[in-house]
Amino acid sequence: MFLQQTFVAMGRALPAVIAPAIITDLRLDAYWVGIYFALTAVSSLVAQLGCGSFIVRHGAMRVSQMSLVSLAAGTALAALGTPLALVLSAICAGGGSVSTPASSHLLSRVSSPRYLTLVFSIKQTAVPAGLLMAGLLGPQLTEWTGWRATMLIAAAACTIFALMLQPLRQMFDDDRVPTRTFQMSDFKTTVISVLATPSLRVFSFGCLAFNGLQTVFTAYLVVYLTTIGYTPVAAGFVFSVAVAVAVPGRIFWGWLGTSYASPRMVMAGLSLGMAGSAALLALCTAAWPTLLVALVACAVSATALSWHGVLLAETARAAPEGMRGSVTGGVLAFGQVGALGLPLAYSTLLDLTGSYGIGFVVCGVPALLVGVQLLRQRAS
Repeated sequence: MFLQQTFVAMGRALPAVIAPAIITDLRLDAYWVGIYFALTAVSSLVAQLGCGSFIVRHGAMRVSQMSLVSLAAGTALAALGTPLALVLSAICAGGGSVSTPASSHLLSRVSSPRYLTLVFSIKQTAVPAGLLMAGLLGPQLTEWTGWRATMLIAAAACTIFALMLQPLRQMFDDDRVPTRTFQMSDFKTTVISVLATPSLRVFSFGCLAFNGLQTVFTAYLVVYLTTIGYTPVAAGFVFSVAVAVAVPGRIFWGWLGTSYASPRMVMAGLSLGMAGSAALLALCTAAWPTLLVALVACAVSATALSWHGVLLAETARAAPEGMRGSVTGGVLAFGQVGALGLPLAYSTLLDLTGSYGIGFVVCGVPALLVGVQLLRQRAS
């Protein structure tokens, strides 16, 4: 599950990391990066809302393989570079999002409830590990082979790993129910299951704010740094260093939420931290030392890229028996609403003002509101 999510995260982040090369070659405006990731978010929302029945019918491992193949198709299509191919690429890339509900279904079944938060946090370190790979390898491969070849290499890697998972299917998909069928009402059932439970409702709105800011950060950081004087390779290196912080960060928050603080309070602290660090990122200029800019980016990563294990573990714990995959997909679907709305808001602000900083501040406000709400609930 760790390696599977690593490959998915790498493939999904790659277009953002090598965006400067794509923008230059195709003569696009920078705000189209946000449009691409907004389309991916729409596709992810639909996939995560409807994946519950597929996980039950085919098994978590099979759905994990499907997510890798879908992502491979998306990255390969992007290499064509035509408008239609880029739209189809974004839609197919959204199919990779079902990897998280699938892995949550599997791990919640085989893990001890006491250590669920820590287990999920360790598993979710695969995401920054994938972002790290994209940041380190993407710009270098693009310089050596071009951005199109880089996308094709990523597609091949995802396909190969999907095939490598096949021997594990019999072991981990022994709980599947072949008679389970998908129905359109599954979308409604999933949403009602999430919104009808107070704790899941809070997690859903938190996921919306957190995932939205995370998407903005990963989609625009490299492009933003190039506008204040960084080369694409240097910007990719700063991106890689920043996301690397999320690996120990996720483990630390999971350990803290398991041993010393309630997960809800951990999420409140993360909410306030990501809003504050996003505001600091907006203030960065070419006059700032590289070390200081990297520290600010690391602060965003340690919060906006490090909340997943805590939130997903609490979601799985609150979900009804047998519905962990679908409920996790439902909560994550709200996250995709954020991943859709906040990049679009950022792109609009960038187009209207020409400022990258204003968008970071505005996109941090929802996280600030979630943090305040969580603290108020504790006080009451």
